[in-house]
Amino acid sequence: MGKEVEKALLQRGHAVAARIDPAQPADSKILTKEIAASSDIAIEFSAPDAALANAENYARFGLSAVVGTTGWYSRLDDMKKILSTSGIGYLYGSNFSIGAHIYFALVAAAAELAATSPEYDVLGYEIHHKRKKDSPSGTALSIAKIIMAAHARKKALVTEKLDRAVKEDELHFASVRGGEFPGTHTVLVDSAFDTIELTHTARSRGGFALGAVRAAEWLADRKGIFEVGEFIRDILGRKGT
Repeated sequence: MGKEVEKALLQRGHAVAARIDPAQPADSKILTKEIAASSDIAIEFSAPDAALANAENYARFGLSAVVGTTGWYSRLDDMKKILSTSGIGYLYGSNFSIGAHIYFALVAAAAELAATSPEYDVLGYEIHHKRKKDSPSGTALSIAKIIMAAHARKKALVTEKLDRAVKEDELHFASVRGGEFPGTHTVLVDSAFDTIELTHTARSRGGFALGAVRAAEWLADRKGIFEVGEFIRDILGRKGT
């Protein structure tokens, strides 16, 4: 992702102040005060267990950040405490692909329509590359949240293996890991008569990187904590999801 973000930055006329990676060859293994002072904004794709520590550094150095790291959202309240008095802009999200957010809007419409017909059930699955560390993906959880908000009969999310029949009020969203898939998410609206399949397939990480760079441009003159949906709604001119 770092290489894709750098490519997108250069294509849009930006400069890269520093590349930071604790595990791979880079300009620095950590964010320093000097790097932060020479930078306008950070774009982060890291590991879940690093997200809060990274945010503490952004707050300490006064550096705004766009964060595509997932897997830490259960600690969102802790994150807000870290950032509450920082005076920086912090934009986080599970998916920065603009196409994915168009897909989210289609899923919401399909779930709402399916809820009006008891003959139709809704389910889903996602596939990611073998190196992805969280399961289900943050995007899968976002999709599940969208479905349950739009579908009156779905009250509980199940992501683990099922050794029983799924309940009527449960949404089952499965995960598969392997190969080099950048990310595929599928939602099925199914009945005994037919199946409606909605799939978003990422061809490369470039779409995520471009979205993150555009998010950084959007965040540049803003302060506060933002979720990626706020940025997407603004650039797409939408009031809802």
